[in-house]
Amino acid sequence: MTDLAPLRIGICGVGTVGLATISILQNQLSLLAARCGRELCVTHVGARRDHSDHLYGDAIISRDVMDVARDPKVDVVVELIGGTTVALELVKVAIEQGKHVVTANKALIAEHGNQLLALAEASGVHLCFEAAVAGGIPVIKSLREALAGNVVSEVAGIINGTGNFILTEMSNKGRAFEDVLSEAQSLGYAEADPTFDIDGTDAAHKLVILASLAFGVPLSIDAPAKEGIQNITPEDLDYAKALGYRVKHLGIARRSGSRIEMRVHPTLIPESKQLAGVDGVLNAIMLKADAVGELLLVGPGAGGAATASSVCSDIIDIARECGPGARPLGIPVAELNAVPLTPWEEVSSEWYLRLHVTDRPGVMSDITQKLAARGISIESLVQKAAKAGDTNVPIVILTHAVPASLITDAVKAVVALEEVQSDMALIRVETFD
Repeated sequence: MTDLAPLRIGICGVGTVGLATISILQNQLSLLAARCGRELCVTHVGARRDHSDHLYGDAIISRDVMDVARDPKVDVVVELIGGTTVALELVKVAIEQGKHVVTANKALIAEHGNQLLALAEASGVHLCFEAAVAGGIPVIKSLREALAGNVVSEVAGIINGTGNFILTEMSNKGRAFEDVLSEAQSLGYAEADPTFDIDGTDAAHKLVILASLAFGVPLSIDAPAKEGIQNITPEDLDYAKALGYRVKHLGIARRSGSRIEMRVHPTLIPESKQLAGVDGVLNAIMLKADAVGELLLVGPGAGGAATASSVCSDIIDIARECGPGARPLGIPVAELNAVPLTPWEEVSSEWYLRLHVTDRPGVMSDITQKLAARGISIESLVQKAAKAGDTNVPIVILTHAVPASLITDAVKAVVALEEVQSDMALIRVETFD
């Protein structure tokens, strides 16, 4: 131990993560003091309601979280209330009061990070957010610190556990989307309003942060193109398996010449890739860099204890005075370079196309001609047998790589054919070679 004064911590928000953070700080008191060279003390807790079963030790309890931010006996404010209204004001007040801030709030960082990081730099305090992306996986520190000597070319991963759980259950058990979503809510994996989890918004927030760290670009919530998982069917998951693929909901940020791709969408991945085998509520992030090659970080992307682990990691860095300081994104905010984005319609990939067509001679030829007319070549084509008494048959096509603009134009032409039903699916394929 050194003669450093204890680090005084204020916790704002005592939900699952807040309670787990307090528990770690209380239960690992001696271990943390030995690792930090000083004691870590929770001195103030901001809780909107009284919880008789919550144990805060000797900490002051305030109903107004701003009291925590203004408390002169607090050195670090931990923001765990969520949202981007009160949380934004809280972080601003804390920084203005000269306090370090730790947050698990990905929406706050993705939407207001540029402003808050500049404010923290000007005030000479730390603003840390390891827990904002992928729960207990130390991906932010990996990008900012462990890979600091690398040029990162790609970040891709499963960064929403709810969506991964839903797709896993649908794929492994043939269950319908709504059925699995209902179970995810009952298990606490999905919110009462699961919109952000299933439409790609949550993953987009996280991808914005990862891309900024990987490529030194400003945080921009409007940058990623996004598609959700709500239209994925067990039928498509089965066809993907039969073709040697798994469907995952991915966030992908990639250098593309002088531009950057940023997108969130369902994706067919070859079963041979490690990323394809990450199931359930786990998260996984694949990093590609020039010196280390390809890395895959896998672990719990949510949950009280896992997320609290990352929160405490940031607190420990501040206690050691070895945190990111004025460079939480690797470089100062003023030096972030706004690189042009590759528009969604220009991003090339292979494609999975599933159609239902009337079973008659010549239909297949009509479809392939529509694709060929736009320079789209077919890698594989499978026509399934019609069900008894059904005149419609499913057709599954895998194309070679073409831009989204070409395939979407071709699909419009194909669906306009009299024999083709409106029920169809178009999903990107990524081989990550």
